[in-house]
Amino acid sequence: MMSDVKKIVVAITGASGVHIGVRLLEVLGTLGYERHLIVSPSGAEVLKLETGKTMDDLLSLAEYTWNADELTAPVASGSYKFDGMIIAPCSMRTLGSVSSGADSSLIGRCADVCLKERRMLILMVRETPLSLIHLENMVKVTEAGGVVLPASPAYYYHPKDIQDCTDFLVGRILDVMGISHTLYQRWGEGER
Repeated sequence: MMSDVKKIVVAITGASGVHIGVRLLEVLGTLGYERHLIVSPSGAEVLKLETGKTMDDLLSLAEYTWNADELTAPVASGSYKFDGMIIAPCSMRTLGSVSSGADSSLIGRCADVCLKERRMLILMVRETPLSLIHLENMVKVTEAGGVVLPASPAYYYHPKDIQDCTDFLVGRILDVMGISHTLYQRWGEGER
């Protein structure tokens, strides 16, 4: 018998913007989603640099945590049922690995499972400016069925701080996943 609980894999890589992945884990928890977490070694370094948080702080936000080199984890198999994966933030290195299908880490393998099994895969890329190689890798991932969602906050709703911008970005991820939320005011709602 299948569980009705939705299972989402969240991966955090070494790009700046680790707040997005942390907030995503928090919100998915409040919405009742089972969270599987994978953090790359550089993602752990950026976590400490940008937030002052430890890996123990982060690990407490997920029901299941997997090491980036743990290729025997259930999420590495297409026969393990999970609903989708979000890589937030997604480094250009991870994007390149996903687009080539030649990654030896659990993050790349899980992304490959999403693409081959036609499950939702979202890569919240964090880089600017973009090179032609970056753009070509984004096209390849998109053509394979993934969604490239740049970390581009909106300003029409007059965010007050970084938390508001982070909530907008997490809300956009949830929108693409088809998950209802109230993290930000949508265009055309409320006063202008």
